[in-house]
Amino acid sequence: MTIRQILTEPDPQLRIKSKTVQKVDAEIKNLMKDMLETMYAAPGIGLAAVQIGVHKRVIVIDIAKDPEPNNPMYFVNPEIVWTSEKKCTFEEGCLSLPQQFAEIERPEQCHVKYLD
Repeated sequence: MTIRQILTEPDPQLRIKSKTVQKVDAEIKNLMKDMLETMYAAPGIGLAAVQIGVHKRVIVIDIAKDPEPNNPMYFVNPEIVWTSEKKCTFEEGCLSLPQQFAEIERPEQCHVKYLD
């Protein structure tokens, strides 16, 4: 596994639309391992492939809190298919916007379709 460089604003690569992944093969699995290692090292709780300059629709997330063990989740071609009407607000940050935090309102629940 390799820790990759995280792109930060205003890098124009962050604005390039990512391509759909056709198959979860060894290349995509290695990419997700690198992304997870990069995210943990940052440290962060989520990372999209575009944030490391790879324009593929891949996201890794781990929202486990200490002292819980890591619980990584992998999403290929994620698509939100439902959101609840009830909203919640949390402080969020972004690894591509270092040291920037804001209160963000989002649906309390959602359903996501993705390739596994």
